[in-house]
Amino acid sequence: MSLLPPELTPELTPERTALVLIDLQGANNSHPVAPYTADEVVQRSRQLIDAARQAGSLVVYVRTSFLPDESDSLTGKVAIDAHRPPKPNRPAGWDQLVDGIEPTATEPVIIKRSWNAFHGSDLDLQLRRHGIDTVVMAGISTTFGVEGTARAAYDHGYNLIFVPEAMSSVTAEQHDFSVREVFPQIGRVRDLDAVLAALTTEVAA
Repeated sequence: MSLLPPELTPELTPERTALVLIDLQGANNSHPVAPYTADEVVQRSRQLIDAARQAGSLVVYVRTSFLPDESDSLTGKVAIDAHRPPKPNRPAGWDQLVDGIEPTATEPVIIKRSWNAFHGSDLDLQLRRHGIDTVVMAGISTTFGVEGTARAAYDHGYNLIFVPEAMSSVTAEQHDFSVREVFPQIGRVRDLDAVLAALTTEVAA
């Protein structure tokens, strides 16, 4: 069921729209997430990729990666109250995009080293050089990489569209809080069918 009436489906200008996919990589697809499984998020992201490509929108892939000693990570360098688990033993391929998420030669792949994909990367440059003013966001996890990047995108002046069914988090409660309380304050929350319909409408037009 759509979150909003059909007449409120997002208005998209394909050539000024980018689909930004967060951390669809080995590490985030090897542990449970909620309310949707990682496989469901990947499958729905592939639907968005196909629609974006057909509409002439830019597709951008973000993945997290660090040096072997993780000296370029912010983790452990900033004082916080919350407990963080020890650094995991990362399996081979943890920082590689999963099968089925395959960038073309002209689609940017951004490496991030914190929850905000704009920090220390050329994401803003890539978006601006392609004339992007609207960003459609999906990926794992809702409350960290997606929200962290979205807050920065808002600060950079981009219009934001969130696709909740193409996201997931550590818990369903965390996911729902971001979707219900945070995302409407910085962008538009639309369901998968609404975004696919908007892209398809633009192609048909």
